[in-house]
Amino acid sequence: MAHDHTHSEGQPNYNKAFALGVALNLGYIIVEVIAGLTVHSLALLADAGHNLSDVFSLLLAWGASYLSQTAPTRRRTYGFRGSSILASLANAIILLIAIGAIAWESIRRFSEPTNVPGNTIMLVAAIGVLINGATALLFVKGRERDLNIKGAFLHMAADAGVSAGVILAGLAINLTGAQWIDPTVSLLIVVVIAVGTWGLLRDSLNLSLDAVPREIDPTAVENYLLTLSGVTKVHDLHIWAMSTTETALTAHLVKPDAEIDDALLTRICDELHQRFGIGHATIQLEKGETLCRQESHQTV
Repeated sequence: MAHDHTHSEGQPNYNKAFALGVALNLGYIIVEVIAGLTVHSLALLADAGHNLSDVFSLLLAWGASYLSQTAPTRRRTYGFRGSSILASLANAIILLIAIGAIAWESIRRFSEPTNVPGNTIMLVAAIGVLINGATALLFVKGRERDLNIKGAFLHMAADAGVSAGVILAGLAINLTGAQWIDPTVSLLIVVVIAVGTWGLLRDSLNLSLDAVPREIDPTAVENYLLTLSGVTKVHDLHIWAMSTTETALTAHLVKPDAEIDDALLTRICDELHQRFGIGHATIQLEKGETLCRQESHQTV
């Protein structure tokens, strides 16, 4: 039986980048909330909720990056890797509740409009463009080789665009004086958050149920294993996420000669990692399914 465990040793440490990104966004959230409450702007408050999702996402990515390096114990054989999946699930649920409250208040504001100064909205949102843009730049170098870092980069870059949309809302209010623009923009922001949160909720639920990660095609993995020399059948193939950044696989390969071949097993583990990003592979060779069911198979 072959085991391969590819850890995150030697990868860049993004602790400072995550810490700075979280600090910048928390500071901006405080500014947005104070300004939004002062001028009664739902667009600013909704965007503050959106930026709170940024902080959760950064903390999740930070936690996943840290947890991927924790050592297993006898009781927790996978360490605390799975906690990042639970955190993302909780994150999604909290955000859905928050945007529900924002949507309800936005709808109510259509019948009870409040005068909102467009200049204040534009000023605060412009700060958001700078904050989100600067945070995205912290992860620009690592986005090509780390999916976790890439997720943080894309999230922050997209949010810079959302803040730019709030600037346009403030400009429209200045030009037209139409106060319905503020709750309308807040609803649009709610939609943006809901789309992203729904994807997070779906993926978190799937990962918590040990489903195959969305970026991996299980059919392609099985086809690859079937192309291996001497392998006639693949069964009991399981692929699941150990955390939000690590994937594991177990598989039984029917190989009539069932010869011990360390070089083959090493190559399989290496190629599973290179082709599919599967870093923890356990491969079992056996002569046939009947022997496997009788628990008299050969393992190497």
